[in-house]
Amino acid sequence: MSKYNQLPLAVHLPDDETFTSFYCSAPQPLIANLKAFVEGKSHGTHGFYLFGQKGVGKSHLLHASCAYASELGLSSVCLPMAELLDMSVEVLTDLEQVDIICLDDLQLIAHSNCWQRAIFDLYNRVIENDKKIILSGNDSASQLGIRLPDLLSRITWGMVEQVKPLTDDGKAAAVIHRARLRGIEINDETAKYLINRLSRDMMSLIDSLDILDKASIREQRKITIPFIKSVLLK
Repeated sequence: MSKYNQLPLAVHLPDDETFTSFYCSAPQPLIANLKAFVEGKSHGTHGFYLFGQKGVGKSHLLHASCAYASELGLSSVCLPMAELLDMSVEVLTDLEQVDIICLDDLQLIAHSNCWQRAIFDLYNRVIENDKKIILSGNDSASQLGIRLPDLLSRITWGMVEQVKPLTDDGKAAAVIHRARLRGIEINDETAKYLINRLSRDMMSLIDSLDILDKASIREQRKITIPFIKSVLLK
């Protein structure tokens, strides 16, 4: 049995983190490029690097890429470096058998020569086996602190896209978008109240939406500003 089949990680993907649920405030080629990459329409390119500050949706896009791969009948795996670093690099053995490999938070390997070499070797095996790898990090490749020139070369040789943060208005629209996908109606005033009174971090906003959704079902009430106050600002 391959090391991949024995991978001791919880790799369950969130059901609601798809390309459809990812909100872009303006037309961007990002999602179209990711879809084309997963479909194998990237003209021989085997790597894709996503970068951006914390909370802009990089993990969401990795999960969405895996979900899209599944729709196409492709195998996929999404692994957080925060968990991988506690394991032996041998956990990457045979991972090149997977069609779409996603590794999240690449900046975490900055101080590990061992992991930098292991990911470089995996990248080479991905190319040899004609598979695809999508990496994410919190900054451009040259600013990650990676000391292995060969790995930096591999990352920049592939496709590179920056995930830009939303404005406050964009975040409000994103909350409304995610709510409507769940069949929840939230108006603009309510969404902006969430952002101004609770958090401007999208992960926290979506977590708050989860709590409000469950509470509104339980209490049979609409999500309004008074309801938000009663549930989240007690």
